[in-house]
Amino acid sequence: MTISDKHVVTIHYKLTGDDGDTIDSSEGKDPLVYLHGTNNIIPGLERALSGKTTGDSVQVTVQPEDGYGPINPELIQTVPHSAFEGIDTVQPGMQFQAKGPKGEAQLITVQSVNDNGVIIDGNHPMAGKVLHFDVSIESIREATEEELSHGHAH
Repeated sequence: MTISDKHVVTIHYKLTGDDGDTIDSSEGKDPLVYLHGTNNIIPGLERALSGKTTGDSVQVTVQPEDGYGPINPELIQTVPHSAFEGIDTVQPGMQFQAKGPKGEAQLITVQSVNDNGVIIDGNHPMAGKVLHFDVSIESIREATEEELSHGHAH
């Protein structure tokens, strides 16, 4: 069986950046299980896995446009200190959940704090990054009707 839409795929993976440092890995953990063809993983990786079979190993480099997108400068802005009322100390690197423009949950990261306010970044933390995946395909199976209707693997 080969990977195509409507299949549940189980993979082990290692994700590294351009510097070779590991960003994420399933090593020592349960493998990642996803429903192929439903945008449950980034597009560049999903395309690279299409047509592969159990036991295959895949090395793929995903450009930002096919990963978490390029950095959107409009998502980097200065907000007043009062936006963090009730938080004792706001420091660079801290992450908060905020409401996006359409009311959706959005992760923001504090870039810096100065007298004028707090500079936040609403881009995904991996936006703008080239991602290097080393993937081993553990299993492939047909998705159940329930999985298809829910849009994810169970």
